[in-house]
Amino acid sequence: MCELLGMSANVPTDICFSFTGLMQRGGRTGPHRDGWGIAFYEGKGVREFRDPNPSCDSEIANLVQNYPIKSHIVISHIRQANAGRVCLENTHPFMRELWGRYWTFAHNGQLPSIRKKTLKHYLPVGTTDSEHAFCWLMDQIRERFPASPQRKTTLWRFIHQCCEQLREFGVYNMLLSDSRVLGCYCSTKLCWITRKAPFTTAELKDADVTVDFRQETTPKDIVSVIATEPLTNNEQWHRMKAGEMAVFKNGEVLHVIV
Repeated sequence: MCELLGMSANVPTDICFSFTGLMQRGGRTGPHRDGWGIAFYEGKGVREFRDPNPSCDSEIANLVQNYPIKSHIVISHIRQANAGRVCLENTHPFMRELWGRYWTFAHNGQLPSIRKKTLKHYLPVGTTDSEHAFCWLMDQIRERFPASPQRKTTLWRFIHQCCEQLREFGVYNMLLSDSRVLGCYCSTKLCWITRKAPFTTAELKDADVTVDFRQETTPKDIVSVIATEPLTNNEQWHRMKAGEMAVFKNGEVLHVIV
């Protein structure tokens, strides 16, 4: 299956350290050779990179790894293709517009019968079950809320209900952002860690890289990283439960919905 990586931070932060670990799993320490992508929110805009080639050999991935793009919210994905051929249009993350905002989505898992869910407003560009599920989810949000609801809890509880429906079709781990918060839904496997003062040193599992966050941060910084599997071997990651959704804002958990 694919792997996910997300970040939420209270100050513009680069994800070079975590992405360095993830890209090794894209064909070197893991089997996810069928493309990768990453989206960085900058205000309401999104800076996006996608490549159908393995991330471990990708020159574009090397650029992202070495160029410290700073963002409050990041969504990334490495693909092991199960549905849909290996090509750019089938590479996550996917993006759609609603309420004048870009929504970005990445999925890990298989939803073999998802096309039983009919689509209305949003249509897939590629042929993956993931993009079909995203389009259906966006349809449901648009139908239920023609305008953005004032209470964000109301919105994310509804999204959680939709995710519960999608989980009935198979494995559905996902990251979703509307540029303001980052929502993470766990079907089988997803974990997260929040780093804040006092900061310590972290060691990647998949690369010989160590970072002393005391040298990279200020005492006020708060950064949460979400991943399919823990990326470091000397930190305690929180494993989410099946059916659980965590919503992050400014680096901290805003809501946990079960």
